[in-house]
Amino acid sequence: MASLADGGGGEGITALGSELPAMFDGVKMAALATVLYVIMRCLNLKSPPSPPEVSHQDTPLTRYLLKCCPLLTKEYIPPLLWGKSGHIQTALYGKVGRVGTPTPRGVRKLLPMHDGATASFDLFEALVEHRTGDDITMVICPGFANHSGNVYIRTFVDHSQRQGYRCAVLNHLGALPDMELTAPRMFTYGCTWEFAAMVSYVKQAFPGTLLVAVGFSLGGNIVCKFLGEDPANQERVLCCVSVCQGYSALRAQETFLQWDQCRRLYNFVLTEKLKKLILSHRESLLGVTSSNISDGDLSRLCAATSITQIDDSIMRKFHGYSSLDEYYKQESCVRYMHKVSVPLLLMNSSDDPLVHRSLLAIPRTLSEKMPNVIFALTQHGGHLGFFEGAVLFPQPLTWMDKVIVEFADAICHWESNRLPRHAATCPDLSLGCTERAEGMPAAWPSISA
Repeated sequence: MASLADGGGGEGITALGSELPAMFDGVKMAALATVLYVIMRCLNLKSPPSPPEVSHQDTPLTRYLLKCCPLLTKEYIPPLLWGKSGHIQTALYGKVGRVGTPTPRGVRKLLPMHDGATASFDLFEALVEHRTGDDITMVICPGFANHSGNVYIRTFVDHSQRQGYRCAVLNHLGALPDMELTAPRMFTYGCTWEFAAMVSYVKQAFPGTLLVAVGFSLGGNIVCKFLGEDPANQERVLCCVSVCQGYSALRAQETFLQWDQCRRLYNFVLTEKLKKLILSHRESLLGVTSSNISDGDLSRLCAATSITQIDDSIMRKFHGYSSLDEYYKQESCVRYMHKVSVPLLLMNSSDDPLVHRSLLAIPRTLSEKMPNVIFALTQHGGHLGFFEGAVLFPQPLTWMDKVIVEFADAICHWESNRLPRHAATCPDLSLGCTERAEGMPAAWPSISA
């Protein structure tokens, strides 16, 4: 009490008050350091740029390709501030697309299918002659619920046209907002019927053309499955490029339900997108007596919170699969890729939040066993991002766009130099075409084959 009377307490309070600003400054500095640490970890700012990890057998063709495709052997440099985050790369691709997206002009083609469905694709002519002087067409299969109007497709088509490639882009069945379904089914994970119809049309319309098959994400599964279903599907195909696919739906379904890398959140977002797309075609899917979809299926659709639930209640029934496992097994390209004999470039990113890293053992093993397969794995790029840039702003063309065309160019030059110029542009052309006069295959590939 004496000390208080003497003013000792006031001195203590005064001393404490003088220390408070320093304490608050220390808390602020700690909080700032924590935020900066979290930002650096989330954005992977300390991760140095590196070249892709390329897996392949040592053959004359692979040596030639790696020599002629420097993008596969030199550093991929994403934008410094955000490009090393797979989430930001994926989100930017999904929401913004590309910088200064061009609008290539094409012609839409409609193809009647054997079951009453109407497939469609857009055809874009080359803007210049190809460097080899050959007629070459890119046959392109977009990603999940995508079509020729998606910005990453438009950017890639414009770049390919300017390098001398004609482009044919499949519009997934049900994906176009202004085109109604004419049969009670939509695109599925691995149905190749529409892609086969487009390829058949291109072969008949341009008898001298050679093909480069390109698939993005889900489209990569469809393209690889198409080539492996029947050796005849590889006639006149120079090569194939697959970007950011998961190879096995059966193995991917479990990883897509995990919270690791926020994969469950991406699953929910894609579920809502697919749900809205299916409901927009509700009348077409229910209004035909041959439909396998019931009101109960649509009720389960509305309650779905994952792609797996939609696949089980709706998607597998388009082709009459008895179970979800059967649907995933039959529609995954992993069952067919060992039958693909043309040069095959498989590209993935380690930080792709949609494709679990365990799935990448499939293309790596394939490249180690098959001389025609090259597997390129980048450290960064996200899902179909692969933006390039200096610090903040990305370039209009992505690493992905340039690599695909560079690889196709190398294959075209390899074939051009290997074959006599007086011969047909590809020796397989002498085998002739298997299309019927109207441009449809004589026998449609069975999805359960």
